Amino acid sequence: MAEPVALAALAIDAAIGWPAALYRRIGHPVGAFAAIIGQCERRWNLPSHSPAARRIAGITTVLILIGIAGGAGWALAQLMDWALGGWSWIGIALLAAPGLAQRSLFEHVRVVRDALAGSDLEASRSAVAMIVGRDVEMLDESGVARAAIESLAESFCDGITAPLFWLLVLGLPGIWIYKAINTADSLIGHREARWRAFGWTAARSDDLLNLVPARIAGPLICLIAGRGWRVLWRDARNHASPNAGWTEAAMAGALGLRLAGPVSYDGTAHAKPWIGDGRADAKAGDISRALNLYLRACTALWLIAGVAAWAR
Repeated sequence: MAEPVALAALAIDAAIGWPAALYRRIGHPVGAFAAIIGQCERRWNLPSHSPAARRIAGITTVLILIGIAGGAGWALAQLMDWALGGWSWIGIALLAAPGLAQRSLFEHVRVVRDALAGSDLEASRSAVAMIVGRDVEMLDESGVARAAIESLAESFCDGITAPLFWLLVLGLPGIWIYKAINTADSLIGHREARWRAFGWTAARSDDLLNLVPARIAGPLICLIAGRGWRVLWRDARNHASPNAGWTEAAMAGALGLRLAGPVSYDGTAHAKPWIGDGRADAKAGDISRALNLYLRACTALWLIAGVAAWAR
């Protein structure tokens, strides 16, 4: 039986996450990636440069991230082997756990749920603004609830399933390469003029790395819920992302809700299509149902990680 690195990393993340005291002292590892991306963007993504030059700069930025994240992951794994010998899998699991987001995602969404349940719309808007990029100032109760559920669904893939997948496939370098690319996509993988050329490689790389995990995460949600398949197959393509629609459609179908739809970013309205054909008036109770489904889906990932360790 292979060392259960992935299973141990999931357990560590679920038990302690990334403690707030540690975050206040040293930040989070993805902050290092953000700093590298920001430095490259300030130096190379200049308005005076041509789109072609900016795209080349974006490619270079992604290659730098892959080299640093993958190289550091490989070196640290080797260090654990040297220092801990047969117990190195424990050290590797500790180094991999911050790349997962089971606990932090649950806690962020629960805060939104609790504020809505207490009829504190302003607090719920502030809480949901921590996990979504859309404008939240004018969201009503249903808008806040849908935003929280959509973020929970999408992050089930890119916060848990995808990093776990790459940890299983490529070990410690794999999970941190994924986190570096995912961070780059979040920061520069946008379609606005400033980032369109520079962030193109980050966005496409993130799409590629999420291709398989998204198609695992969506069906897994439906399997755990025992429903939602029709909406998944029909509406997964209604999302602008080739991957995020899989988990959002699965969650919408599983909960009998309509998600997505018209939304505003930076004061500009976007007529996004709806995902799902259920109720649009989501409530705090629907967030509770989504969190319950999320926990069961995470438990299924634990089982997958355990089977993968045994199979090796």
